[in-house]
Amino acid sequence: MALIIESIADTVVNYAVYIFPALVVLYLSRNYFYNRLNKYPGPVLARFSNLWRFIDVYHRRPDITHLSLHRKYGDIVRLGPDTLSFADPAAIKTIYGLNKGFVKSKFYPVQMTTSKGQPLPSLFSTLDEPFHANLRRSVNNAFSMTSLVQYEPMVDDTAQVFLDQTAKLYAGDGKVCDFARWLQFFAFDVIGSITYSKRHGFLENNQDVEGIVKSLARIFDYSGPVGQMPWLDRLCWKNPIFDVLQKWGLVDNSHPVAVFARQRMQERMSAVGEKTSTQSGYKEDLLTMFLKARDARPDFMTETRVLTMTASMAFAGSETTAISIAAVFYYLLKNPSCMARVQQEIDAAVRAGTIENRPTGLVSWTESQKLPYLDACIKEAFRMHPAAGLPLERVVPPSGIDINGEFIPGGTIVGCNAWVIHRREEIFGSDVDSYNPDRWLTASETAVKTMNATMFQFGAGSRTCIGKNISLMEIYKIVPSFLRRFEVNLAYPDQEWKLWNAWFVRQLNFNTGFKERDMRIV
Repeated sequence: MALIIESIADTVVNYAVYIFPALVVLYLSRNYFYNRLNKYPGPVLARFSNLWRFIDVYHRRPDITHLSLHRKYGDIVRLGPDTLSFADPAAIKTIYGLNKGFVKSKFYPVQMTTSKGQPLPSLFSTLDEPFHANLRRSVNNAFSMTSLVQYEPMVDDTAQVFLDQTAKLYAGDGKVCDFARWLQFFAFDVIGSITYSKRHGFLENNQDVEGIVKSLARIFDYSGPVGQMPWLDRLCWKNPIFDVLQKWGLVDNSHPVAVFARQRMQERMSAVGEKTSTQSGYKEDLLTMFLKARDARPDFMTETRVLTMTASMAFAGSETTAISIAAVFYYLLKNPSCMARVQQEIDAAVRAGTIENRPTGLVSWTESQKLPYLDACIKEAFRMHPAAGLPLERVVPPSGIDINGEFIPGGTIVGCNAWVIHRREEIFGSDVDSYNPDRWLTASETAVKTMNATMFQFGAGSRTCIGKNISLMEIYKIVPSFLRRFEVNLAYPDQEWKLWNAWFVRQLNFNTGFKERDMRIV
């Protein structure tokens, strides 16, 4: 036996120089011909390895890459050995439609947060569709339009602090504000107020509380590229050895948001008692609504899942909303005539009594819905700068499926990128690369309906962002409220902002100055 083993070992050593290259060729050939996707155009290296995707995302502008690839190659582009990107909006109904059998790709669990070594699958990160449906059904009531009315006073409280702090810290004397960061502080404190009836304290302190913003940015900087090759996550952040060390209490990889959420839950429980937490006199915030869901479905809606929901609200509800608000202001500032029209519309509404002339400058959700030009400006900012900058990946069901006349085999990863979808000339016009709010006001009713149906900034189907209504309320309230209180200008008019696509497309170098306005009715 020893001689046989020695003989095999000698053979392997002698022929290793041939075996290794042969295995590499077989691996690359398998990737190239995977699911017969070799017939679709795309970068040459992307046909052989997901390393191309990793590098592209690591360079932080894959949105530009994807748009240019589709403009060069057409509606279907191969981004990896097993991955296709679709640019035709008609693909959305198939890929993200209800009961089509698609599931999320392994990109999403890379972003799954942990608490003391325990993974916290959320509505966003889980791949388990029955679990997702069950969890969404448990908490849907918390995000209904009826519940939205309950949250508006909490948004108002934080918005007033935001406006007052802006006046105190930045208005006048040529002070420069990092507006994107300041808006992120606002969004974080709003979601803290809505979720726990307690702000994190970003606005009062004018600083990144406990490094939450920095830590969140680090997660997205990591998960964007690593999500292109998800197996890397098991070597890095979710390394099994590291997980064991967390469970033993030797290290703690919990995100500061999860720590904050745990603290708020413990405070709520200790203050009112575990069995009476939903009859405690607390505001009808999201935590109260989630605890009601726990009481209604204790076998499914465990305290761990309540914690997951509260923590995920900060992850999803702050970054995307802040990015969208910043985009609205940036495009208004880069198009002064549009800014002037918005300002005139708001002032005219105040004079007409459509908007109450409050000393705080606050505009209600209902009042904001009566400003058509503002609505057009916000929609156009959504179109130009959707928060998510990568395809929303789904896996084709095992039986395969027809997408836009092409049969796509099961197991293929497919998706649409809002940065591509929102630049379709046949939908939005020949000036798709320009900010033009009037396209929403001058197009025919049919065309506007088609444009609205094509907008993809909140996703589509059963995985549409559950907090969409909360985000819209924040945006539609804070923009007119801010423009009631302040004149806004670019601190360095000739400087373009820098975009950083780490899954969500953050804005850098967005520096502004503010001057308080006279809010008296003239």
